[in-house]
Amino acid sequence: MIRIGIVAGEASGDRLAAGLIAAMRARFGAIEVEGVAGPAMIAEGCRALYPSERLAVMGIPEVVRRYAELSRMRRALIGHFTAHPPDCFIGVDAPEFNLRLLAHLRARGIRTVQYVSPQVWAWREGRMRLIARAVDLMLVLFPFEEVYYRNHRVPVRYVGHPLADEPAVALDQADLREALGLSRKGSLLTLLPGSRSNEWRYHVTPFIETAAWLHDRHTGLRFAVAAVSEEARTAFEKAFSRLAPGLPATVILGRAREVIAAADAVLTVSGTAALECLLAHRPMVVTYRMAAVSYLVARLLVRVPYFSLPNLLAGRRLVPEFLQGEVRAERLGPELLRLLGGGEEVALLEGDLAAIARSLCRNASRTAADAVLGLLGR
Repeated sequence: MIRIGIVAGEASGDRLAAGLIAAMRARFGAIEVEGVAGPAMIAEGCRALYPSERLAVMGIPEVVRRYAELSRMRRALIGHFTAHPPDCFIGVDAPEFNLRLLAHLRARGIRTVQYVSPQVWAWREGRMRLIARAVDLMLVLFPFEEVYYRNHRVPVRYVGHPLADEPAVALDQADLREALGLSRKGSLLTLLPGSRSNEWRYHVTPFIETAAWLHDRHTGLRFAVAAVSEEARTAFEKAFSRLAPGLPATVILGRAREVIAAADAVLTVSGTAALECLLAHRPMVVTYRMAAVSYLVARLLVRVPYFSLPNLLAGRRLVPEFLQGEVRAERLGPELLRLLGGGEEVALLEGDLAAIARSLCRNASRTAADAVLGLLGR
């Protein structure tokens, strides 16, 4: 029997951790897992000491507001896993919470793994000192991260991204649109405003204003919004009625991968949404807006020339990206018009995106499980 302690933050971490647990059980058999877990992890047999949504923190103001609560939770976990030491402790994403927890447990002789690197290559490189103390092994999702950690002499394994391992949407574009209740005719622009309320609230207005700008200039253009919650769907429907009544737009709850695949081009926030567009080989414009204080801090600390994953993975400006005050219709609209026009340039872009997508497909959950079990000598 192998005992695993684990902490996963947010829904994305829950899914990553669930895939890892399933792969470890398939590879080894008898494992016992407990920690901070979401519903997907619980379905794989993980005992939840705390729910993973407790770690869903976005932006500097919320981090400050919840600092005392999260510190108490970390101390309680240190106490629990010190009293009941696992064979290995795995932090999944949530690095601001996990790295100090891992460092405490590793100092007590527990082997530790962090699955998903913080963006230390982009900002706050001083965290590498903490990472070197905290982990026996870092599991990374992107190839440039492996190079970075090897250069800093931290044990690392590139596992690929689990989203890249998922099968492509089976239907062709016209049939897919029909299945989504969309018109088979004309061009379709998909809007991906983000999964967190902090994200989509900042993007509702500029995204709809951009849609209206495009509708005036592109005959027959229609719009689809992939909303992650009823709250987001209602907010977008009300905003369309207020800002652009009569615009041919459909707000669809969930089904983001299908709504992306149905599109001719996508206007998306940065992060996982942009990665999903890349994996579907869809031309895109990437944006990000945040709280003013978070943006000011980011401007001082961020050291990379690009913020979107497609450009970071390409090592060049492959897709247009716009940040904060640049996220407005007169900047986004012309770039999207160019992408909607198709042609050789867009075909080359789709080919570049497809090549990057193939590089990320490495059976991530199984590769990560093999790395953890290898660390344990199993």
